[in-house]
Amino acid sequence: MTPQQKIKLQAALTAAHTEYETGLHTRAFFKLNDRGMSKDMVQDTFMKTWVYLAKGGKIDIMKAFLYHVLNCLIVDEYRKKKTLSLEVFAEKGLEPSTDEHKRLPTILDGKAALLLIAHLPKMYQKTMRMRYVQDLSLAEMSLITGQSKNAIAVQLHRGLEKLKLLYKGV
Repeated sequence: MTPQQKIKLQAALTAAHTEYETGLHTRAFFKLNDRGMSKDMVQDTFMKTWVYLAKGGKIDIMKAFLYHVLNCLIVDEYRKKKTLSLEVFAEKGLEPSTDEHKRLPTILDGKAALLLIAHLPKMYQKTMRMRYVQDLSLAEMSLITGQSKNAIAVQLHRGLEKLKLLYKGV
């Protein structure tokens, strides 16, 4: 690239910057809702455009090219996996909480259901404990008991139905 060509490209990019920078910034802010990030995106847009022009690329319509580059950068930003730190939440006034009182009814209901398993017929007690206490799969239960997966699934279903009736009666 000759010095005259370089000066021409710089002048074209400077003119595009003064003309389209506000519109590009508005678009980026609308999409990202972060003023700092939108300014960075617009700056990256002009940097990428300059690199493209310096490599000998040809741009027919500068405005369309700039918006295309900006949109690609915005899409890349959306696709990034974002990690949020606790500091960000603390700045916004959100504190992590441990609301055990909200989980308490669920915990107590689970304990009550476990106690009610003892009132089921022996055939259902064994499969219910293996499934819901020991957290075994149907295949594992089948290997242990020697029964088919289908038979165990039927026992679990019937046991749950009987457990529901016991639980409603309590």
